[in-house]
Amino acid sequence: MPNNAWNRLIEGNRRFVSDEPEHPNQDTARREAVTGDQAPFVTLFGCADSRVAAEMIFDVGLGDMFVVRNAGQVVDPVTLGSLEYGVEMLGTPLLVVLGHDSCGAVTAAYNAYDTGETPPGFISDVVARILPTVARARKNDRTTVNETVVQNTIDTVDKIMQLSSLIARAVDEGRLIIVGLTYQLHDGRTTVVAQYGGDEAAVSTYTS
Repeated sequence: MPNNAWNRLIEGNRRFVSDEPEHPNQDTARREAVTGDQAPFVTLFGCADSRVAAEMIFDVGLGDMFVVRNAGQVVDPVTLGSLEYGVEMLGTPLLVVLGHDSCGAVTAAYNAYDTGETPPGFISDVVARILPTVARARKNDRTTVNETVVQNTIDTVDKIMQLSSLIARAVDEGRLIIVGLTYQLHDGRTTVVAQYGGDEAAVSTYTS
């Protein structure tokens, strides 16, 4: 079942990239059908960026995707609880962490690392949580913003596995695949950068 969910997701992205979306499950009948219950096939944790609308990128509709978003995909207790709800309570067999190029939150942390200056207000809290990733990226010779986005996506996947025993158990029991993807704004393509569970060969060789 997790592999079926993955295949469904990537087929939707392929349609989006090729400009042939089907816009499934977006009509009146679907709206009425999901009024009393939901059974999404994927939980997605993505950035709040307005250009990265998950349901459009993967060509899905109402009730298909349980989406959690914040700036820079920052992991905190509320985020983890939301992701656990999708996996444990709704039973989604796929959890996707979606980063994207030119991420504003990652760029802010990248600049703060170099200048020592942080943004105002609670934006500085977001930056503070991403700064360790910037340092890790530099150590791994990932020196550009977009390379740091890749590191941030990998780190987020790893944190989820380390911090959530519920999610880690679902992976260990074969009920869940976690995949880290990065999204390219200019063409809509996604690239696999991290994975736990599932068929590694099938997932890692995917290209949209």
